[in-house]
Amino acid sequence: MLNFSKINVLIIYFLFLFIGFFSILNFQDSKNILIDKKVNLGLDLQGGSYLLLEINSDPLVSEKIQSKVIPLKKLLKANELNYTNFQIGEKNLSFTVDKYDKFKLLFFSKKNNSLNPYINNYNSHELDLEITGNNINIFFSKFGLLTINNSALKQSIEIVRRRIDDVGTKEPTILQRGEKRILVELPGLKDPERIKNLLGKTAQLNFRLVSDNDEFGIDKLVSENGEDLNVSKRIVMSGDNLIDAQPNFSSQSNEPSVSFTLDRLGAQKFGRTTTDNVGKRLAIVLDGKIISAPSINEPITGGSGIISGNFTFQEATDLSLLLRSGALPTPLDIVEERTVGPDLGKDSIQSGVISLIVGFILVIIFMLYKYKMFGLIANIALIANLIMLIGVLTILEATLTLPGIAGIILTVGMAVDANVLIFERIKEELKTEKSIIHAFHMGYSKARITVLDANITTLIAAVILFAFGSGPVKGFAITLGIGIITTLFTAYFLARHLTSLIVLNKKEGQIIL
Repeated sequence: MLNFSKINVLIIYFLFLFIGFFSILNFQDSKNILIDKKVNLGLDLQGGSYLLLEINSDPLVSEKIQSKVIPLKKLLKANELNYTNFQIGEKNLSFTVDKYDKFKLLFFSKKNNSLNPYINNYNSHELDLEITGNNINIFFSKFGLLTINNSALKQSIEIVRRRIDDVGTKEPTILQRGEKRILVELPGLKDPERIKNLLGKTAQLNFRLVSDNDEFGIDKLVSENGEDLNVSKRIVMSGDNLIDAQPNFSSQSNEPSVSFTLDRLGAQKFGRTTTDNVGKRLAIVLDGKIISAPSINEPITGGSGIISGNFTFQEATDLSLLLRSGALPTPLDIVEERTVGPDLGKDSIQSGVISLIVGFILVIIFMLYKYKMFGLIANIALIANLIMLIGVLTILEATLTLPGIAGIILTVGMAVDANVLIFERIKEELKTEKSIIHAFHMGYSKARITVLDANITTLIAAVILFAFGSGPVKGFAITLGIGIITTLFTAYFLARHLTSLIVLNKKEGQIIL
């Protein structure tokens, strides 16, 4: 029937009060409450930075093509294929072979192909070739380039997310855009230049010995004090062996430094290198520049060390952050940059709130005029709906955007629509039913399918928008989806219970709808 059992009534009001409690947190000072939960404001409401980054996969392609040199030469040697004029280009390998037909069969073979492994896994080839006479030119196929690009993009997104999370930016938006771009939105960011510097560094860290003569070759690099140093091309240890890095102060000079911890393999490499090269200098190279080149005074076998240099504490903090997050596979170029000021966000909030208030007042006036006492119940349910909507957003610590405010305003209209459908159905039942209680019960029962159909259809649309949309679109989808659920709750439970209190305590002739 129209009324609920006592246990159901308790559950209804408990849910309302519990969720409503979280909505109140948005108007309290975080320092004075135990639960620190609030609705986060998006970039368009509180200001911040917008960055569009693009990966540059050319250096990675060059690195990958060079990594194919040893497998290629092993393949040629194992199959007794003589080659001459072997050349390594930026994006290709070229040479002359005496039996090009045999080489072509080996190149595309599906049996344990270490040179072209994707043939076994994906029935496609990573590398392709051009044959001109006996001259062979090897380069990455479209599939190979796509695989490299996708892998680099996914890895870059993850590392960008780690770096931004370590900075402490709340509710950042990091999304893929197209095949090579990454969208980064940072609401409330106060220091955009620091983020740009962090994201602009690949953070390729390696350790090399300072030497004027080395069998692996010599690179001339610039040290932190402007000194030109000759360092070995042989990498003693890379940043991949680091498991942690933290800013610190040197015990000797009390200057900012970075302490690092190595994994087991890195500790073995570092210990062996420092043991064999006591008295020599070890260059710590970051993105092709020497940040420190200390002398090895004694073997370091503990699996940890200190990077010292002319750092400020902020620079030491950023360096440790870069080392912890890992190196980017490719450089990132800033394609587009925008900054949204807090004043613009404040104006957006003010405009959205004014729109919500105006729409809310007009709806309240209409419902009171049209349905009298029951219009008041619908208005109470509407207020409860907004409180619960904000409460759920607070529990989820969701990000509210300007389209999200539009979703809240739309929820107001949909909440009223549900009550209008129910009350109009009750009016129809009152024309034929003698019992007013039964008429209200049938009105709620028969309107249920119509209300559910309309709201579930909209909910499906909200889910699709959330799944395939991004940024502001997701913000709209979240508020709309949550608003639909709270609308159904307030219309069919809260408003229905309040209606039952009036209907069950009034005489037949006293009820006007």
